[in-house]
Amino acid sequence: MQDINFANIEQRTKTEPVISACNVNHYFGEGELRKQALFDINLNINTGEIVIMTGPSGSGKTTLLTLMGGLRSAQSGSLKILGQEICGASKKQLTQLRQKIGYIFQAHNLLTFLTAKQNVRMSLEIHDDFLKKDMNKIATEILKQVGLGERVDYYPDSLSGGQKQRVAIARALVSHPKIVLADEPTAALDKKSGRDVVEMMQVLAKEQGCTILLVTHDNRILDIADRIVYMEDGHLVSDGSINASEKVK
Repeated sequence: MQDINFANIEQRTKTEPVISACNVNHYFGEGELRKQALFDINLNINTGEIVIMTGPSGSGKTTLLTLMGGLRSAQSGSLKILGQEICGASKKQLTQLRQKIGYIFQAHNLLTFLTAKQNVRMSLEIHDDFLKKDMNKIATEILKQVGLGERVDYYPDSLSGGQKQRVAIARALVSHPKIVLADEPTAALDKKSGRDVVEMMQVLAKEQGCTILLVTHDNRILDIADRIVYMEDGHLVSDGSINASEKVK
């Protein structure tokens, strides 16, 4: 397969969905142990949209999120990310795709031996476009935007849970990704800290014009979404209807 040419698809993705899943199925295991995890998923997500995906544990939310993020290869159906078909994509193509996506997870996954600024800077170092720029300044600026201007040189062990998640948000957004994928970003936080981090995520993403897909069980943050989708037993049960928000009350 050829490398992904993101320059050629830049124009296309202004009108096409940035994420488009058509009849996506996914399985774990082989032979008699093979088990289907996703069933005929159809979902389009547009540029600049904030979509929350919710549903019971084990419903397939995280599996779908990892497919859309290029963390594993889609097996069946069609899955286009930024206009590029990734069903059956090579490891190299998936690596290229991941450079266009920001990730935020429940576990902030900060490197404890690096400061907040160094953790954010690492996200810039994988992008050739930033190598000749002042990456320390860029990292510092976005940490100021998430309210950590006085803690840029702090190590994670000296930060609260909410502050660590702010660093993770800064790291995910510093390279101006086209898509941000967040998996339970508020699960380990109290109500106020959880609210603060998703609102920061919302503001920064809107400023940058990127798309957010957020998986959560947290009913307290549903109002930030442009659309709520609901999954159950590997099926996409509702795609943005009012019933989706009612089910998680």
